[in-house]
Amino acid sequence: MLGNTHIVGGITASLAFAQISNENPIVLVGAGVVGALLPDICHSGSKIGRTFPVSSRIVNKLFGHRSFTHSLLFLFLVAILMDAIVPYRSLIIGILLGMASHLILDMGTKKGVKLFFPIKIAVRFPITIKTGSKAEKMIFAVLCMLSLYFGYEIMLDIVSVV
Repeated sequence: MLGNTHIVGGITASLAFAQISNENPIVLVGAGVVGALLPDICHSGSKIGRTFPVSSRIVNKLFGHRSFTHSLLFLFLVAILMDAIVPYRSLIIGILLGMASHLILDMGTKKGVKLFFPIKIAVRFPITIKTGSKAEKMIFAVLCMLSLYFGYEIMLDIVSVV
């Protein structure tokens, strides 16, 4: 999936979670965007890889693309690390939601992800799409509509409190 699809996926996941929680939706969404980009640190051509090129090259040399950073192990380790050093629950949850949305979206591609790294089995959905295809553009559009829906619901909740 392309970076923009991952960003909207992180936003959608964060806004959906905000519907059922008391977490700060603004923090959730901002963190969700960061989390949605984080797993692609292993790819130097990604948005986050271009932002942190040295880190990206190191991670790619050590693990390759869509392996460790696209696994449940990485998600778990990030959760433990953030729980130890980040004092804001909404920030932690948002990043983890964004990361989870990234993994789910990449499971919809032909290559899939090494979800159970270090086991080298690729996990993907039975029906996959090509990155950048019309099908991905449709997924992007659906995620945008869901984000608008969830965002509107949150805005109504905020306005009703005021």
